[in-house]
Amino acid sequence: MPVPAEWVTVRRIRIKDSVEYVWWLSKSPWPKASNLNVLKEYSEDMLRLNRNGVKETVRPSGHVIRKSWDKVHAGGAIPSNIVEGSVTDIGADSLLRFGNNSANDEYTMMCKKAGVTIHPARFPAALPSFFMKFLTDAGDLVFDPFSGSNTTGAVAEGLGRRWLASEQEEEYVQTSKFRFLSSAQQPRLF
Repeated sequence: MPVPAEWVTVRRIRIKDSVEYVWWLSKSPWPKASNLNVLKEYSEDMLRLNRNGVKETVRPSGHVIRKSWDKVHAGGAIPSNIVEGSVTDIGADSLLRFGNNSANDEYTMMCKKAGVTIHPARFPAALPSFFMKFLTDAGDLVFDPFSGSNTTGAVAEGLGRRWLASEQEEEYVQTSKFRFLSSAQQPRLF
């Protein structure tokens, strides 16, 4: 299949991709996760309900609303399975939206300086960061089977997680070293 840019901007037979699937695999039916690690700011409606209170009722769905429902004591709202915002400030909207157009980040600049191919399908660090915070604790092992430029490994290291990565293309493995060096350091092949 041609790269997405060809399908979208050259042949014009597709619209641009707006959803990135994230596979969350577990060895057990009760995987380790904590939504307390990815809470978002309370909405204005929730803050209003907290100020004004709610009356006890049973919703059409059968959900029982108790007087304690409106209390904002958890430190934030639980995001939906589609969330919006940045890693540090998960927004009140309901779509996890991270730009993927970084042309001047450290990795890209170091690849350009070294005259090597930049991985064409890099994703923003905010994506693996969100899921690592949600699904792992410091010291846990994170595995990325299709690591590309190894954004996941760099994020894991920054969050105190151990990591393993595999990548079919040797060139991408070699250039992924730029994720772990500052531009002041001289890159070495590993």
